[in-house]
Amino acid sequence: MSALGLSAIAFVCIFGTTLLATYFRAALPTHHLNADSKDAIRLSMGVVGTMAALVLGLLIASAKSSYDTKTNQIRQLTVNIIVLDQLLAQYGPETRTLRELLRRGTASIADKIWSERDVAKATTTAFTMSAEGEAFLRQAEELAPKTEAQRSIRARVITSITDVAQTRLSLYAQAGNAIPWPFLVLLVFWLAMIFASFSLFVSPNPVVIGSLFICALSASGALFLIFELDHPFTGLMTISDAPLRHALAPL
Repeated sequence: MSALGLSAIAFVCIFGTTLLATYFRAALPTHHLNADSKDAIRLSMGVVGTMAALVLGLLIASAKSSYDTKTNQIRQLTVNIIVLDQLLAQYGPETRTLRELLRRGTASIADKIWSERDVAKATTTAFTMSAEGEAFLRQAEELAPKTEAQRSIRARVITSITDVAQTRLSLYAQAGNAIPWPFLVLLVFWLAMIFASFSLFVSPNPVVIGSLFICALSASGALFLIFELDHPFTGLMTISDAPLRHALAPL
């Protein structure tokens, strides 16, 4: 489900519970809404609010860390591909075919990352080398250096290919939600209870309902940002694929 859909569900749960509490208030006996009850509920909701704030901060930090990690991996992948192309250029004109394959393979890598990762789950095909990748690796291993410099460059080319493969596969190895679902469910429950407590001791009117609506919308907006950060290859906060796709100029 999309980040917008998940945050909308959270908003419905939070604000719906708030509205339900306004009707539940009218059904309660008067002595249940006295000053002692009000103080007890305030104290208990204060504890819940503190825990909710801690969990919310933890989820934001976790989602931001996951987003930054994947961003750095894309940057590292781009750098490794550029270095590999430069090594092939230094090797000599006989690597022109390899450099052309590298350009096609780079586009294929970008397509797989930004298409297969949109479900945030690595698949069997994600770990399978493409036809361009197999042809590239085979031709790189068949290079026959004629000088000491070419032998050194060939060894560095093989190492660079390994670095590219490891960086790409690490993106799939870390697939899946970085945010534990139990945390999210518990956080939404806590927020719903906090907002419901606000409605128990105040008569409903447009100002109160509007204020609670804005607060519930703000809380859902924070959850929306968490969901967006947790899916960096789709949505409004997508990591740009332009640097990777345009890393290598046409030959």
